Amino acid sequence: MLPEPVLLLPDQVLAFLRKHGLAAADEVPPAAALSGGVSSDIWRVDLRTGPVCVKRALPRLRVEQLWEVPVERNRYERMWIETANAIIPGVAPKVLAADDTGCFAMELLKGHPLWKAELAEGRADREFAAKVGSCLARIHAATAGDKACAGKFDTDGNFHAIRLEPYLLAAGKVHVSLARQLRELSERTSQTRLALVHGDISPKNILVGPAGPVFLDAECAWYGDPAFDLAFCLNHLLLKGLWVPVRRKAFLQCYDVLAEAYLSVVAWEPRAGIELRAATLLPGLLLARVDGKSPVEYLTSDSDKEFVRGIAARFLRAPPATLAEVRAAWQRS
Repeated sequence: MLPEPVLLLPDQVLAFLRKHGLAAADEVPPAAALSGGVSSDIWRVDLRTGPVCVKRALPRLRVEQLWEVPVERNRYERMWIETANAIIPGVAPKVLAADDTGCFAMELLKGHPLWKAELAEGRADREFAAKVGSCLARIHAATAGDKACAGKFDTDGNFHAIRLEPYLLAAGKVHVSLARQLRELSERTSQTRLALVHGDISPKNILVGPAGPVFLDAECAWYGDPAFDLAFCLNHLLLKGLWVPVRRKAFLQCYDVLAEAYLSVVAWEPRAGIELRAATLLPGLLLARVDGKSPVEYLTSDSDKEFVRGIAARFLRAPPATLAEVRAAWQRS
């Protein structure tokens, strides 16, 4: 996220910072909006004690199509961060303050590049990809079967509004011949409740930290199907190969090591079961990033879009059993 010109914070946000002792009563700190997200207002605030990041969820997302979502997701994001950090310290930014005003403040991590930026430059670090897979699986493993966690993250409505409807179901409205398959994927996902899901494991939401990945933007947090997180991330590694075609093979290697690192940790259910669900979700998510409500911004050519549509349709009609099947078809094509 890139800083924009210095501005005055909204009164509500300044009051929040003062209430929690982050800003002094007489302090009017300079702030800069951080661009790059569509779902929240995010500011860098330069307090006397040092910079922090403040986030406030938007009721309507900044996308071309109408996409309204509950702002209460802000609270669940903060709770996901706290839960994940308790499992793997440092795997998400530290929360500094939160309340029911719709804002929370967290530490501002400087000097950590976004994984998306690294991939855009063609840097395909397989060791880092493996760490993403293993960290994600450790969070799922630690929360699998946890009834208390399931109760805290009973966010079916949010997840439907933020993920299932704008991705799978919206793509089904564009591709009527595939609507049944996409609806069935949505229904299966919504009915699978096994572990704490981040919901937006994308390279744009992963910092390359010195000790490993730092996950951001857990607004879609939900106790549900961990296969969604795995498929969501692998989907991006496939698409990035179209964005940076000279590194397509290297990104596919990252796909392989991330998947294996994740699956090697799975113990809460049979490995084949979660791999099957992730593999069958992948074509739906591929299609969603071209024809859903949130298409990836970097696929601009008709040929690339048709390539994605062709692979997605093929596997929606004849579902794969393994992640390797999707990867092999992507490489051959």
